[in-house]
Amino acid sequence: MMRARDHQASPMSAVPFTNLTLRSELQSSIAIQGYESMTPVQEQTLPHLLNGKDLIAQAKTGSGKTAAFAIALLNKLDAQLYCTQALVLCPTRELADQVASEIRRLASNIPNIKLLTLYGGKAMGPQLASLRRDPHIVVGTPGRILKHIEKETLHLDKVQTLVLDEADRMLDMGFHDDIMKIISQTASSRQTLLFSATYPEAIKQISDKVQGDPVDIRVEASHHSPDIEQVFYQIENSKREEALYKVIAHYRPESTLVFCNTKQQCQELANEFRQHDLHALALHGDLEQFERDQVLTQFSGKSSSILIATDVAARGLDVKELAAVINYELSHDPEVHIHRIGRTARAGSKGLAVSLFTDSERRRLEAIEQYQGSPATLVSVSTLKIPEKLKLYPPMVTIFVNAGRKEKLRPGDLLGALTASGEIAGEQIGKITLFDKVAYVAVEQKMAKQALTMLADGKIKGRNYRARLLR
Repeated sequence: MMRARDHQASPMSAVPFTNLTLRSELQSSIAIQGYESMTPVQEQTLPHLLNGKDLIAQAKTGSGKTAAFAIALLNKLDAQLYCTQALVLCPTRELADQVASEIRRLASNIPNIKLLTLYGGKAMGPQLASLRRDPHIVVGTPGRILKHIEKETLHLDKVQTLVLDEADRMLDMGFHDDIMKIISQTASSRQTLLFSATYPEAIKQISDKVQGDPVDIRVEASHHSPDIEQVFYQIENSKREEALYKVIAHYRPESTLVFCNTKQQCQELANEFRQHDLHALALHGDLEQFERDQVLTQFSGKSSSILIATDVAARGLDVKELAAVINYELSHDPEVHIHRIGRTARAGSKGLAVSLFTDSERRRLEAIEQYQGSPATLVSVSTLKIPEKLKLYPPMVTIFVNAGRKEKLRPGDLLGALTASGEIAGEQIGKITLFDKVAYVAVEQKMAKQALTMLADGKIKGRNYRARLLR
């Protein structure tokens, strides 16, 4: 394998996209999106991707890898050829939605591109109807993709580009056999791309089976970010929950992602925090898809201050400004630890990473120190100060609306319904998220009741819809 390791470039490379030989519609889309210079992962992968090479790349979430493979697959796509030419497999519905949105944005100037997302948690009927004409691009999760293959409603024999995105997590989630069955339905002449945040042995094994002489790219030059304040607190196991509360009370971050190693811990902690009058939500594998959507929407819209999640459940979480990451327990894998804390300090902002550990986790701590090449900063729990009157309320609240894309609802319709009277200003409205049958609108806490009245008692596009506050 060709290897390109330890790239020392700055977060934004100086190499412009105009240096690449791309179709003109794609260059226009890239310019419209405001992309000027390539990120390190784009700079290293795109020349090989555009050359048709198989590739395996290790790059963390937020590195620009989605745009890299999206540009490559769109550049060679033939919109006049009505067959599925690209397939992107993702571990979760949330990541599939994000990937699909990125591809759609970059394909906006290429006429007649049909992209379809296929994942569980949604009825098969509408998906079957959409598959009556083969889409050019399919983005989805392995389980649902395989179901469509078995029903003979999805045909992959013309796939030119196959992408396994966050391949490590798909393998962790037990999708190995499904992935191999799916790949067996594609042409051997395809280009196969593996993107992974970590590089376990299982990744090399699957690469050996499905790729031909892949280029191997690693964009993980440093395991220590100067923009992240990373501290470790040694605690007694019986006081772990109390220590977590003290950490949050002391630092008072506006948004906190707490990582637990088990689903049960997530739910128990969320319930306990509610007792402390802290707005916490749990994200784990036992939630129904509708519940997952709601939790992620509330947290990303700043309507909940604390999200407690397992590693697998947190994949696909897209929060631009995450103030703090807290490890309730240390991960068994130092690579996973680095990936966790890398979710804070995005887009040039400062971040906080706090980890709790007991004496029995000392070996995990030493593994992290060795992996990041620097000693851990150990701080005593006694230094944590809890304010007498702790107030840590989220700045926004989310309103649920019982209508979505199926009713032809657009973000502008909801924004207009709220601002038409002039009582609520546009800047008091936050993130608006649309799904097929429901919508969510984040508004400032002080305007919540007024906004709810406007949406519930007024009209949106001339119709009345049910609305309620999510607490």
